[in-house]
Amino acid sequence: MGRSAEISRVTRETDIRLNLDIDGSGKADIHTGIGFFDHMLNSFARHGFFDLTLSVKGDLEVDTHHTVEDTGIVLGTAIKQAIGDKKSIRRYGSMILPMDETLVLCAIDLSGRPYLGFDVLLTSERVGDFETEMLKEFFYAVSYASEMNLHIRKMAGENNHHVIEGTFKAFAKALDEATSPDSRITGVLSTKGTL
Repeated sequence: MGRSAEISRVTRETDIRLNLDIDGSGKADIHTGIGFFDHMLNSFARHGFFDLTLSVKGDLEVDTHHTVEDTGIVLGTAIKQAIGDKKSIRRYGSMILPMDETLVLCAIDLSGRPYLGFDVLLTSERVGDFETEMLKEFFYAVSYASEMNLHIRKMAGENNHHVIEGTFKAFAKALDEATSPDSRITGVLSTKGTL
């Protein structure tokens, strides 16, 4: 189907180049300068079967905020562009994902109306070189740039690495479902006739 997007975004704080193929196979080539964040985005690509190439040069001498948030903006923009007019896609996707002691719920509506419901309590300030408060900022940026309704909730979990990784994997699986074509859907899945 060739649903893909290529996005570049340059500011005084970040220089980001991203290629996303929604109909990929899970290949990733990711370099953000934040090792744990690279690991999470690799998990997102692999478990959602998205091909993702990403290069970020950010002001990490300040902190990780601009790099993580701006990456979310660019990824969300790419998702919106890649799915295009949303014809024949399922629109909704959800996953309750287990990872060891962790259980994370993610639900998505590609409604064109951005919203983030986020209930993920983390108990450490950092995992590796990733500032954990940036998890919410990342998904807020993705949800608003892509214009999706996104809910993420931690149902169980103690290990912060597991909770964050479970969140990225649950998001990937829910997004894969929401963007999947369904031959029963003609046009868009909405009584309004548009999304």
